[in-house]
Amino acid sequence: MAGFEELVVASDRIQATLLPGVGGRLHALRVDGQDLLRTPAAASRHAREPFHWGAYPMAPWCNRIAPGETVVGGRRIALEPNFEDGTVIHGQVFLAPWDVAGDGRLAVSGGGDGWPWTYTVTLDLAVTESALELRYRLLNTSDDPMPAGLGLHPWFRKPLAVRIPADRAYRTNIDQPAHAEPVGGPFDLRQLGEMPSDLDATWTDLTEPLVELHRVDLGVGVRLEFSRTATYVVAASPASLGAVAVEPQTHAPDGLGRLLRGEPGALEWLDPGAALELDMRLVVDVRDGGGTA
Repeated sequence: MAGFEELVVASDRIQATLLPGVGGRLHALRVDGQDLLRTPAAASRHAREPFHWGAYPMAPWCNRIAPGETVVGGRRIALEPNFEDGTVIHGQVFLAPWDVAGDGRLAVSGGGDGWPWTYTVTLDLAVTESALELRYRLLNTSDDPMPAGLGLHPWFRKPLAVRIPADRAYRTNIDQPAHAEPVGGPFDLRQLGEMPSDLDATWTDLTEPLVELHRVDLGVGVRLEFSRTATYVVAASPASLGAVAVEPQTHAPDGLGRLLRGEPGALEWLDPGAALELDMRLVVDVRDGGGTA
Protein backbone atom coordinates (compact mmCIF):
# COMPACT_ATOMS: atom_id res chain seq x y z
CA MET A 1 0.00 0.00 0.00
CA ALA A 2 1.37 3.41 -0.99
CA GLY A 3 2.77 5.28 1.97
CA PHE A 4 3.41 2.15 4.03
CA GLU A 5 6.55 0.85 2.32
CA GLU A 6 9.05 -0.48 4.84
CA LEU A 7 12.72 0.36 5.07
CA VAL A 8 14.71 -2.32 6.89
CA VAL A 9 18.15 -1.69 8.38
CA ALA A 10 19.65 -4.74 10.05
CA SER A 11 22.65 -6.58 11.42
CA ASP A 12 22.78 -10.25 12.33
CA ARG A 13 21.10 -9.59 15.70
CA ILE A 14 19.16 -6.32 15.38
CA GLN A 15 16.51 -5.44 12.80
CA ALA A 16 14.96 -1.97 12.61
CA THR A 17 11.92 -1.50 10.34
CA LEU A 18 11.05 2.09 9.48
CA LEU A 19 8.05 3.64 7.74
CA PRO A 20 9.38 6.71 5.88
CA GLY A 21 5.90 7.56 4.61
CA VAL A 22 4.37 7.58 8.11
CA GLY A 23 6.47 10.02 10.10
CA GLY A 24 9.79 8.30 9.49
CA ARG A 25 8.87 6.17 12.49
CA LEU A 26 10.14 2.84 13.73
CA HIS A 27 7.45 0.29 13.04
CA ALA A 28 9.39 -2.53 14.68
CA LEU A 29 12.65 -3.20 16.50
CA ARG A 30 13.65 -6.83 16.87
CA VAL A 31 16.58 -8.38 18.71
CA ASP A 32 17.28 -11.98 17.72
CA GLY A 33 13.78 -12.09 16.24
CA GLN A 34 12.01 -10.80 19.37
CA ASP A 35 9.94 -7.59 19.29
CA LEU A 36 10.98 -4.87 21.74
CA LEU A 37 8.46 -2.24 20.62
CA ARG A 38 4.66 -2.21 20.63
CA THR A 39 4.21 -3.03 16.96
CA PRO A 40 0.83 -3.35 15.19
CA ALA A 41 0.13 -6.30 12.92
CA ALA A 42 -0.61 -3.91 10.04
CA ALA A 43 1.58 -0.87 9.38
CA SER A 44 -1.51 1.12 8.36
CA ARG A 45 -2.61 1.20 11.99
CA HIS A 46 0.10 3.78 12.72
CA ALA A 47 -1.82 6.25 10.55
CA ARG A 48 -5.13 5.56 12.32
CA GLU A 49 -3.67 5.54 15.86
CA PRO A 50 -0.44 7.52 15.57
CA PHE A 51 0.42 8.07 19.22
CA HIS A 52 0.58 4.58 20.74
CA TRP A 53 2.68 2.37 18.43
CA GLY A 54 6.33 1.89 17.57
CA ALA A 55 8.68 4.84 18.06
CA TYR A 56 8.20 8.22 16.42
CA PRO A 57 10.12 11.52 16.34
CA MET A 58 8.76 14.67 17.97
CA ALA A 59 9.61 18.07 16.44
CA PRO A 60 9.57 21.08 16.52
CA TRP A 61 8.16 20.47 20.01
CA CYS A 62 7.46 17.50 22.28
CA ASN A 63 4.61 16.76 24.66
CA ARG A 64 1.64 19.13 24.92
CA ILE A 65 1.18 22.79 24.10
CA ALA A 66 -2.04 24.78 24.30
CA PRO A 67 -4.07 25.17 21.09
CA GLY A 68 -5.28 28.46 19.65
CA GLU A 69 -3.54 31.72 18.82
CA THR A 70 -0.38 32.91 20.58
CA VAL A 71 2.17 35.54 19.56
CA VAL A 72 5.75 34.39 20.08
CA GLY A 73 8.77 36.32 18.89
CA GLY A 74 6.55 38.58 16.81
CA ARG A 75 4.97 35.66 14.94
CA ARG A 76 1.46 34.28 15.38
CA ILE A 77 1.06 30.62 16.28
CA ALA A 78 -2.43 29.24 15.53
CA LEU A 79 -2.53 25.48 16.10
CA GLU A 80 -5.52 23.14 16.05
CA PRO A 81 -5.84 20.43 18.74
CA ASN A 82 -4.83 16.93 17.65
CA PHE A 83 -5.27 14.95 20.88
CA GLU A 84 -8.28 13.74 22.83
CA ASP A 85 -7.59 16.11 25.76
CA GLY A 86 -7.84 19.17 23.48
CA THR A 87 -4.11 19.91 23.31
CA VAL A 88 -1.61 19.99 20.45
CA ILE A 89 0.78 17.15 21.07
CA HIS A 90 4.17 15.91 19.84
CA GLY A 91 4.93 18.36 17.02
CA GLN A 92 4.24 18.14 13.31
CA VAL A 93 6.40 15.38 11.81
CA PHE A 94 5.17 12.15 13.46
CA LEU A 95 2.81 11.39 10.54
CA ALA A 96 4.38 13.48 7.77
CA PRO A 97 5.95 11.62 4.83
CA TRP A 98 9.75 11.63 5.10
CA ASP A 99 12.13 11.29 2.15
CA VAL A 100 14.80 8.62 1.98
CA ALA A 101 17.76 10.96 1.53
CA GLY A 102 20.58 8.42 1.51
CA ASP A 103 21.85 5.23 3.07
CA GLY A 104 20.29 5.22 6.53
CA ARG A 105 19.18 8.87 6.22
CA LEU A 106 15.63 10.24 6.25
CA ALA A 107 14.56 13.87 6.00
CA VAL A 108 11.41 15.95 6.21
CA SER A 109 10.65 19.65 5.81
CA GLY A 110 7.96 21.22 7.97
CA GLY A 111 6.29 24.41 9.05
CA GLY A 112 3.02 26.10 8.29
CA ASP A 113 -0.31 24.66 9.46
CA GLY A 114 -0.34 27.24 12.25
CA TRP A 115 3.41 27.08 12.97
CA PRO A 116 4.87 30.24 11.39
CA TRP A 117 8.44 29.00 10.95
CA THR A 118 9.98 26.51 8.53
CA TYR A 119 12.44 23.78 9.44
CA THR A 120 14.00 20.52 8.35
CA VAL A 121 14.41 17.38 10.44
CA THR A 122 16.89 14.65 9.50
CA LEU A 123 17.50 11.18 10.90
CA ASP A 124 20.73 9.28 10.43
CA LEU A 125 20.32 5.65 11.48
CA ALA A 126 22.77 2.78 11.77
CA VAL A 127 22.59 -0.74 13.20
CA THR A 128 25.51 -2.72 14.63
CA GLU A 129 25.60 -6.14 16.27
CA SER A 130 24.83 -4.60 19.67
CA ALA A 131 23.15 -1.23 19.07
CA LEU A 132 20.66 0.86 17.14
CA GLU A 133 22.12 4.34 16.63
CA LEU A 134 19.87 7.32 15.91
CA ARG A 135 20.90 10.92 15.26
CA TYR A 136 18.15 13.52 14.90
CA ARG A 137 18.82 17.09 13.73
CA LEU A 138 16.28 19.94 13.70
CA LEU A 139 17.40 22.83 11.45
CA ASN A 140 15.71 26.24 11.49
CA THR A 141 15.28 27.27 7.83
CA SER A 142 13.34 30.46 8.68
CA ASP A 143 14.63 34.04 8.66
CA ASP A 144 13.86 34.53 12.37
CA PRO A 145 14.69 32.59 15.55
CA MET A 146 12.31 29.66 16.14
CA PRO A 147 11.26 27.99 19.41
CA ALA A 148 12.53 24.43 19.16
CA GLY A 149 12.31 21.06 20.83
CA LEU A 150 13.23 17.55 19.77
CA GLY A 151 12.57 14.05 21.09
CA LEU A 152 11.76 10.41 20.39
CA HIS A 153 8.66 8.56 21.64
CA PRO A 154 9.20 4.77 21.77
CA TRP A 155 6.72 2.29 23.26
CA PHE A 156 8.53 -0.70 24.81
CA ARG A 157 6.53 -3.88 25.35
CA LYS A 158 5.91 -5.27 28.83
CA PRO A 159 6.89 -7.06 31.00
CA LEU A 160 9.52 -4.37 31.44
CA ALA A 161 11.75 -3.19 34.27
CA VAL A 162 12.86 0.46 34.06
CA ARG A 163 15.61 2.54 35.63
CA ILE A 164 15.70 6.34 35.20
CA PRO A 165 18.66 7.82 37.15
CA ALA A 166 16.98 11.15 37.88
CA ASP A 167 16.82 13.13 41.11
CA ARG A 168 13.79 15.28 40.30
CA ALA A 169 10.50 14.89 38.42
CA TYR A 170 7.53 16.84 37.13
CA ARG A 171 4.94 14.50 38.60
CA THR A 172 2.33 15.03 35.89
CA ASN A 173 2.42 15.87 32.20
CA ILE A 174 -1.22 16.99 32.27
CA ASP A 175 -1.26 19.84 34.81
CA GLN A 176 2.29 20.86 33.79
CA PRO A 177 3.72 22.12 37.12
CA ALA A 178 6.24 24.96 36.93
CA HIS A 179 9.02 23.19 38.83
CA ALA A 180 10.28 19.65 39.26
CA GLU A 181 10.21 18.06 42.71
CA PRO A 182 12.60 15.60 44.36
CA VAL A 183 11.73 12.03 43.38
CA GLY A 184 10.03 9.86 45.96
CA GLY A 185 7.49 7.05 46.23
CA PRO A 186 6.39 5.78 42.81
CA PHE A 187 8.41 8.53 41.09
CA ASP A 188 11.74 7.23 42.39
CA LEU A 189 12.92 5.06 39.49
CA ARG A 190 16.63 5.13 40.32
CA GLN A 191 16.66 1.36 40.86
CA LEU A 192 15.78 -1.09 38.09
CA GLY A 193 12.24 -2.35 38.67
CA GLU A 194 8.71 -2.47 37.32
CA MET A 195 7.28 0.99 36.73
CA PRO A 196 3.99 1.55 38.60
CA SER A 197 0.93 1.56 36.34
CA ASP A 198 -0.65 4.76 35.08
CA LEU A 199 2.26 7.11 35.77
CA ASP A 200 2.72 9.88 33.18
CA ALA A 201 5.51 12.20 34.28
CA THR A 202 8.82 13.81 33.32
CA TRP A 203 12.17 13.14 35.00
CA THR A 204 15.15 15.53 35.06
CA ASP A 205 18.40 16.24 36.94
CA LEU A 206 19.76 13.04 35.45
CA THR A 207 22.88 11.71 37.14
CA GLU A 208 23.69 9.70 33.99
CA PRO A 209 22.61 10.36 30.37
CA LEU A 210 20.89 7.00 30.00
CA VAL A 211 17.88 4.85 30.86
CA GLU A 212 18.08 1.12 31.58
CA LEU A 213 15.38 -1.31 30.50
CA HIS A 214 15.01 -5.06 31.00
CA ARG A 215 12.56 -7.26 29.09
CA VAL A 216 11.94 -9.69 31.93
CA ASP A 217 10.39 -12.43 29.78
CA LEU A 218 13.23 -12.42 27.24
CA GLY A 219 16.22 -11.74 29.46
CA VAL A 220 17.14 -8.84 27.15
CA GLY A 221 18.59 -5.65 28.60
CA VAL A 222 18.56 -2.29 26.82
CA ARG A 223 20.60 0.78 27.67
CA LEU A 224 19.05 3.86 26.11
CA GLU A 225 22.02 6.24 25.93
CA PHE A 226 21.53 9.81 24.74
CA SER A 227 23.37 13.06 24.22
CA ARG A 228 23.50 15.80 26.85
CA THR A 229 20.86 17.74 24.90
CA ALA A 230 18.26 15.26 26.20
CA THR A 231 17.96 16.68 29.70
CA TYR A 232 14.42 15.35 30.22
CA VAL A 233 12.91 11.86 30.08
CA VAL A 234 9.16 11.47 29.85
CA ALA A 235 7.81 8.06 30.84
CA ALA A 236 4.24 6.77 30.78
CA SER A 237 2.90 3.39 31.89
CA PRO A 238 -0.80 3.16 30.96
CA ALA A 239 -2.20 -0.08 32.33
CA SER A 240 -4.38 -0.51 29.24
CA LEU A 241 -1.59 -0.68 26.63
CA GLY A 242 0.80 -3.39 27.80
CA ALA A 243 3.72 -1.07 27.03
CA VAL A 244 5.78 1.70 28.60
CA ALA A 245 6.79 4.91 26.80
CA VAL A 246 10.31 6.15 27.59
CA GLU A 247 11.01 9.41 25.76
CA PRO A 248 14.30 11.36 25.80
CA GLN A 249 13.62 14.97 24.88
CA THR A 250 15.18 18.42 25.03
CA HIS A 251 12.58 20.27 27.12
CA ALA A 252 10.03 19.88 29.91
CA PRO A 253 6.23 19.59 29.46
CA ASP A 254 4.44 22.65 28.04
CA GLY A 255 7.66 23.91 26.49
CA LEU A 256 5.98 26.79 24.67
CA GLY A 257 4.07 27.96 27.75
CA ARG A 258 7.29 27.81 29.76
CA LEU A 259 8.98 29.98 27.16
CA LEU A 260 6.23 32.58 27.42
CA ARG A 261 6.25 32.50 31.24
CA GLY A 262 10.03 32.49 31.62
CA GLU A 263 10.05 29.11 33.39
CA PRO A 264 12.85 26.52 33.29
CA GLY A 265 12.65 23.67 30.80
CA ALA A 266 11.25 25.78 27.95
CA LEU A 267 11.64 25.35 24.23
CA GLU A 268 14.94 26.92 23.23
CA TRP A 269 15.40 29.70 20.70
CA LEU A 270 17.07 28.35 17.58
CA ASP A 271 18.70 30.99 15.36
CA PRO A 272 18.20 30.95 11.58
CA GLY A 273 20.45 28.31 10.09
CA ALA A 274 21.17 26.77 13.50
CA ALA A 275 20.41 23.17 14.45
CA LEU A 276 19.33 21.29 17.56
CA GLU A 277 20.64 17.74 17.76
CA LEU A 278 19.63 14.67 19.72
CA ASP A 279 21.72 11.48 19.54
CA MET A 280 20.59 8.14 20.94
CA ARG A 281 21.96 4.59 21.11
CA LEU A 282 19.83 1.60 22.09
CA VAL A 283 22.44 -0.89 23.28
CA VAL A 284 21.19 -4.45 23.81
CA ASP A 285 22.60 -7.35 25.75
CA VAL A 286 21.39 -10.71 27.07
CA ARG A 287 21.00 -10.95 30.84
CA ASP A 288 20.29 -13.73 33.28
CA GLY A 289 16.62 -14.39 33.95
CA GLY A 290 13.69 -14.62 31.58
CA GLY A 291 13.80 -16.44 28.31
CA THR A 292 16.56 -16.62 25.75
CA ALA A 293 16.61 -13.74 23.29
